[in-house]
Amino acid sequence: MDLLYTAIEALISASQLIFHQEVFLFLALGVTLGLSVGIFPGLGGIAGLSLMLPFIFGLDPIIGLALMVGLIAVVPTSDTFASVLMGIPGSSSSQATVLDGFPLSKEGHAARALSAAFASSLFGGLVGALFLTVFILVARPVVLEFQSPELLMVSVFGLSMVGILAGKIPLKGVAAAGLGIMVASIGEGPFNGELRLVSYDVPYLLDGFKLVIVGLGIFAIPEIVALLRQGGSISNNPSLGSGWLTGVKDWWAHRWLSIRCSIIGVLVGVIPGLGGSVVDWIAYGHAIQTTRDKSNFGKGEIRGVIAPESANNAKEGGGLVPTLLFGIPGSGSMAIFIGALALLGSGELEVGQSMLTDNLDYTYSIVWLLALANVLGTVLCIILAPQIARLTSIPFVLVAPFVFMIITFAAFQSGQDVLDLVVLFCIGILGILMKRFDWSRPAFLIGFVLANPVENFSNNAYQIANIRFDNSFGQGLDYLFGPIVIVIAIITVISIVVGIRQAKFIQPEGQLETGTKRAPFLFILGLIGFTTLFLLDIGSIPDYAWTDAVFPFVIGCTVLVILLLLMTQMMLRPETDALFVDGEIQSSQANERPLWATIGWFIALLIGTSLVGFIISLAIFLLCFFLFRAELKWPRALFMSVCGVCFMIFMGWILNREFPGGLLQFYTSLPWPLR
Repeated sequence: MDLLYTAIEALISASQLIFHQEVFLFLALGVTLGLSVGIFPGLGGIAGLSLMLPFIFGLDPIIGLALMVGLIAVVPTSDTFASVLMGIPGSSSSQATVLDGFPLSKEGHAARALSAAFASSLFGGLVGALFLTVFILVARPVVLEFQSPELLMVSVFGLSMVGILAGKIPLKGVAAAGLGIMVASIGEGPFNGELRLVSYDVPYLLDGFKLVIVGLGIFAIPEIVALLRQGGSISNNPSLGSGWLTGVKDWWAHRWLSIRCSIIGVLVGVIPGLGGSVVDWIAYGHAIQTTRDKSNFGKGEIRGVIAPESANNAKEGGGLVPTLLFGIPGSGSMAIFIGALALLGSGELEVGQSMLTDNLDYTYSIVWLLALANVLGTVLCIILAPQIARLTSIPFVLVAPFVFMIITFAAFQSGQDVLDLVVLFCIGILGILMKRFDWSRPAFLIGFVLANPVENFSNNAYQIANIRFDNSFGQGLDYLFGPIVIVIAIITVISIVVGIRQAKFIQPEGQLETGTKRAPFLFILGLIGFTTLFLLDIGSIPDYAWTDAVFPFVIGCTVLVILLLLMTQMMLRPETDALFVDGEIQSSQANERPLWATIGWFIALLIGTSLVGFIISLAIFLLCFFLFRAELKWPRALFMSVCGVCFMIFMGWILNREFPGGLLQFYTSLPWPLR
């Protein structure tokens, strides 16, 4: 009964926190941003939250939460536009929607498909919020018993799941998560300050890589480059047709399917790291299995839209469970969410047990905000659907330079150093290659986020266990192998076994064709080279500072063994094997523009920034891009370039931010914004 009173008190306190005009304003802003990001295929919540990170620093916690939850909640709803109107998955969690949503659109029933999807998304989102409310109440006393061994075991469970369930080749998923941990380990060691793969000659790297840069580089850059290479508009059919009410009636007719799939979405969301990469396919498969006449699936079956859309919104509520209670990201967007919480206010919000003890009111505020954002997002999607449909007919070549401009600005704000842009470009290249060869980018990002807490949990558990073992052997064993640890270990083993069996059905980057051995083999060799260099550097750390070396060394050795095993399999298997998938095969068949010619534009912006500063370089970049790549006439190219530069200057002024400078600014005193 005390638990119930505590929960009711926290819910009332949460309602007092959020029911303010300013909070609703920022919630609406977050929903609008999520809607804007969601209509671009591939960007999704990870890129949206990454863009937001530099601008939420120091915000009042409830304001920042409203902004972020608004964005997170609406992306799984708004990405339906891309799936239905374009036949392109708006994100990894809307891949199955394409199978029946796009055929409905081609038949003139886009409005029916969208309204059924929006109704399903709203219902799934509310189910997820309700589940989060109940689960926090039930799990609170258990979570408060967690110490370092239990938290470490939960982290291992999360890493094992995100690795195993990351694609057809489970070893690639595990290696991707390990690479993320290795990249996060670069910088000063957390215990003795020993340098790991850096030197004092490059002080920029002493603090490691920024989450915002890694998030934007690994996700946003590859998707922008891919869309730009394809050319043309995002969608060729901006007409929605009629049938808005019919879609809602369809959802009501299949409401029990929606309920079941929402529960599936919640349960999948709770599993750390799994999230959107598989939830829609599980729900879609359930819809097929529970339908007598299966002949219409893939040709325009409305149940094929309702099932995945119910599940992918419900998963956000489920994904917040491991994120808030254990600090284990439920998905890639939740990985960014964890980093963002630390930036709010004076840093008083921290995921884990403190969210259930000191900040239970903020925890339930997230629940309230999640429910409200789903309602607001669905209403906005329905109201703005005709306008959004017309926006998708704009050639992406006119949009891409503006998107990259904003990403570049956001990346620079994370560290106020021009090297931020260099790292953004390098991580972007890695993201492009991982996308090309079907390596799980969410696994990499979640590994990056979990690196620091896992290292701390490991060290804390070791130190405390040593003290307990000094007292008695039994005390040490009781501390390391408590009942909760054993239960989680058993669940981990079972989930790995089941996950390996299901991994063959998961495709992180969609359906890709196999190519020759050469390109995937060279990529593996490059990863082996980096891992070897990493291990040699870690091995040079002195023995007295071994606590800074042991964790990254173990991870590096594990990754190296996996990479060598993959390389051996490549040497023995034929080119038709799934090991040799290569997205560039489809790009060449579709006569897309060359990869490096497209990336060259962004390299030019980077070089120009290092020479003459960001604003001057941006003006030249935009003008040249619109003239020669978009092939616009001079007046229109000049007008759009001026608009882009003015928008960037306005952003810098309103946020009181500086712009990257170059050699010109070093030798010459220039007025703002040129400095």
